[in-house]
Amino acid sequence: MKVDFHFHLEEGPYSLNWLQRTCQALQSTRRTPESVSPNSLEAVQSVVRQLSRRMEEGCYSERWITKYLEQGSREGISYFGVVDHLYRFKEFKPYYEKHMLLDDSPIGRLQREWLDQVCIYSIRDYLEGVQNAARFYGNLSVGVEADYFEDGEVELGELLSQYEFDYIIGSVHFLNGWGFDNPETQHHFKEQQLHELYARHFETVIKAVNSGLFQFIAHLDNLKVFGYRPSEGKLLGWYEAVASALANAGVASEINTGLAYRYPVKEMCPSPNFLRVLYRYGVPVTLSSDAHFPDDIGTMLDEAVIMAKSIGYEEIVYFKNKQPIRLPL
Repeated sequence: MKVDFHFHLEEGPYSLNWLQRTCQALQSTRRTPESVSPNSLEAVQSVVRQLSRRMEEGCYSERWITKYLEQGSREGISYFGVVDHLYRFKEFKPYYEKHMLLDDSPIGRLQREWLDQVCIYSIRDYLEGVQNAARFYGNLSVGVEADYFEDGEVELGELLSQYEFDYIIGSVHFLNGWGFDNPETQHHFKEQQLHELYARHFETVIKAVNSGLFQFIAHLDNLKVFGYRPSEGKLLGWYEAVASALANAGVASEINTGLAYRYPVKEMCPSPNFLRVLYRYGVPVTLSSDAHFPDDIGTMLDEAVIMAKSIGYEEIVYFKNKQPIRLPL
């Protein structure tokens, strides 16, 4: 059985490339009569009308959410978990401003511009839209993806406690305030000692695990996003440490396919070697495409299931009311 418990409804920054990608998603998921050629003027006009409606209604409309669920159902997905990043929501902007690098350095200026471009909604817009959809789709859980920053646990916990979620994903996208998965800042990897960088990353992941804030931790080794990684033999000790922390805290993780189909490293998170360690420690996992457009939902989840089974996993988990529910693979 397949689930997809980590997909997003929108992501800036907003550009012509973003607009083109949105058109592509609309075209891929539209319902067009067989008599209409996909390369006809009529088909293009249909996409333009859909794009106009999509921009007017926004990403939290039932119509847009339904595109994910319908496409996912065609992919054989039985249970869905929708999230958006906390940095999308104005209520959490001060949290990011406190912990991100936003000074007058080149990276700081770039990240300040990025945050201003993507942090445009209220979390209440998101919750109203997705919770309304969940009333009609019993197989949809509503969550959020929260960036973990060291020494930010109390503040984050207080912010999150004001809202109701079926689950909260913890993730590490920033080290010392640097958003390492931003393609525009990847040159910063060349200035780092990789062994020290990975040690700091996994130390931060373990702190996130032990914070008690999260039902599962996302893409455990996404620091490899652009292919900068020491030999895995030198990372096995950290894999063990992270797996032990997850097992002791009763926190799950995921097999996330997003890096495999969207980023240069072309590998799922965690790596097969890392997943073997998680299995040995009894860490439960869910499945995630990390889709940001409806035509990406479910991407490579069949491959993820094959990998999980080959390692020994016989079941996966999904979440409702912050409780894990087990399903056979």
